[in-house]
Amino acid sequence: MTRWTVKASHNKEAINSLSETLGVDTVIASLLLQREITNYEEAKKFFRPSLSHLHDPFLMKDMEKAVSRIEKAIAEGENILVYGDYDVDGTTAVSLMSSYLLEAYPNVATYIPDRYNEGYGVSYQGIDFADDNGFTLIIALDCGIKAVDKVAYAKEKGIDFIICDHHRPGDVIPDAVAILDPKQDDCNYPYDELCGCGVGFKLIQALGTKAGKTILDFIPYLDLVATAIGADIVPITGENRVLAYFGLKVINDNPRAGIKAIISKHLKKKLTITDVVFVIAPRINAAGRMKHGLHAVQLLTEKDFETAQSFAEEIDIFNSDRKSLDKEITKEALQQIIDNKEEDKFTSVVYNEGWHKGVIGIVASRLIETHYRPTLVFTKSGEKLAASARSVKGFDVYNAIEACEDCLEQFGGHKYAAGLTLKPQQYEAFKTKFEKVVSETIDTKLLTPEIIIDSELNLDQITPKFYRILKQFAPFGPGNLSPVFLTQNLKDTGYSKCVGQDDAHLKISVSQNGSPSINGIGFNLGDKIARIKNQQTFSAVYAIDENEWNGTISLQLKLKDIK
Repeated sequence: MTRWTVKASHNKEAINSLSETLGVDTVIASLLLQREITNYEEAKKFFRPSLSHLHDPFLMKDMEKAVSRIEKAIAEGENILVYGDYDVDGTTAVSLMSSYLLEAYPNVATYIPDRYNEGYGVSYQGIDFADDNGFTLIIALDCGIKAVDKVAYAKEKGIDFIICDHHRPGDVIPDAVAILDPKQDDCNYPYDELCGCGVGFKLIQALGTKAGKTILDFIPYLDLVATAIGADIVPITGENRVLAYFGLKVINDNPRAGIKAIISKHLKKKLTITDVVFVIAPRINAAGRMKHGLHAVQLLTEKDFETAQSFAEEIDIFNSDRKSLDKEITKEALQQIIDNKEEDKFTSVVYNEGWHKGVIGIVASRLIETHYRPTLVFTKSGEKLAASARSVKGFDVYNAIEACEDCLEQFGGHKYAAGLTLKPQQYEAFKTKFEKVVSETIDTKLLTPEIIIDSELNLDQITPKFYRILKQFAPFGPGNLSPVFLTQNLKDTGYSKCVGQDDAHLKISVSQNGSPSINGIGFNLGDKIARIKNQQTFSAVYAIDENEWNGTISLQLKLKDIK
């Protein structure tokens, strides 16, 4: 079951006024108002993103300090270590920062912690590596905001830290030379939803501006930033929207060799953020999951296309291995929930010491597709247990984990995705407490998946012009999701049928009150065929997209649910 929620409509006066001002229909005007776009200027900014809309990087707290320290390192010939996490945001950030610095300065190396030996974030092993190899400055990207002890350890060894992070700070801030994190309470940067690679981009923008460069000099780095924005599920609003918009242009027109090598094999059409999320990001991620994150950095910094192609082929193999592993582990985890008679709980917490640490986050997301509730998947990691947490819409899993802090060794993350480690003997206590915290704090309606509907629509309103404007709402993502519509009183024209393996998908042809018919496709909705047969009327929720068949492009409904 899913629940359908239609967004509250703005008053008719505001809708009509904006509709008139912009010369668009009232549905488009209503969609813009939902995105807090109320006048011509705001609409122009939304529909025509410009690099001039990017904020001055020096508005970020500690930016002057960070730039001065890097300039000093370069002037004095110091060795700089660019350090980042092993996921997409971390590896793109390391690729961006290292390739920028290496353009003008040779003493730069990269470091990605090993997911299995070191775990997430800054590690003592990484600092020892820096010390052994004569590095006196570490630039940490997409991590570091909670590395209080590690930064102190580095300082004892004469190593300075610049931290570029976007995670929530703890109560104590590391004693670094500079901390760039717009989520700090005392940082007045105008936009606090940048990803880690985005914060890294602001640092190279500041360095470059000081050296007399213009924003145009930074465009080649935006393919990395757009990839990180898509993969890290940050809101595509404000500055992120501008970065993603121009980053997609780079990906489509002139991507770096590594990204070109990935997409030349898998995609021939113009790419959207969705393609970035489902094609580029999983492959970059697969390196850190299955082997080592440095493989991803190697791919993303390679300048020769043929070499990049061989790296991309290797990463493709990692990705195939990852797919079969996550399928197998998901099956075992679902069985564990049944065996332990835990189908009716408020949470899913599962553990097997043999599960591959690289895929437990994906498995947690897969379990939510079957048991829609906050979920943690544990595996053995050295002497400890490590888990990936995923949440359902509307529930802050980070806060719930924080409430169980007394059972944990370490934790970090966001509202919807987090990671933690604990001692094996703490597992049962944590599992019990987490269930208790969630059961006492979650609004039970959040345990039923929700489809948020932007607007009701009649089929005759779906015209080429309407869709042309709708397309300009892209890039889509959190904070600016692809609009979802509801249409009632639909009837099958007699051509609807199930398609695909095991008739899993639903292909429909429908009309409304005698309107011209329109086709639609509903993936994994094949079991709903009975609801639309025999001329019974039904309602559908859907997004609108294009379908290309034999060179002809037509509009179609991309079904989300029918009732």
